[in-house]
Amino acid sequence: MSPLLAFLNSPQDWLLLAVIAVVLFGIKRLPEAGRSLGKGINEFKKGLKGIEDDVTDTSAAHRNEPAGELPRPPQRITPAAPRFEETPADKPNTPS
Repeated sequence: MSPLLAFLNSPQDWLLLAVIAVVLFGIKRLPEAGRSLGKGINEFKKGLKGIEDDVTDTSAAHRNEPAGELPRPPQRITPAAPRFEETPADKPNTPS
């Protein structure tokens, strides 16, 4: 149980809360504050539902993948090693 609800267990407690709200917001702004609080709670619930949907969608996508196939890593393409000209063994390499 919420600590606030544990505190508000009698009609006198609810009346005290109403008086505090009227003093803080004023009698004319109290309905506006209630509406904005309700809209905020609705937006929060929509955000949570969106997160739950995203988590459910990604987990469903992972279940549809075949278990045995893994994506191949990218292949590295390297240029061929340079070839060096060999001197014939019978031809001596003498400085000229």
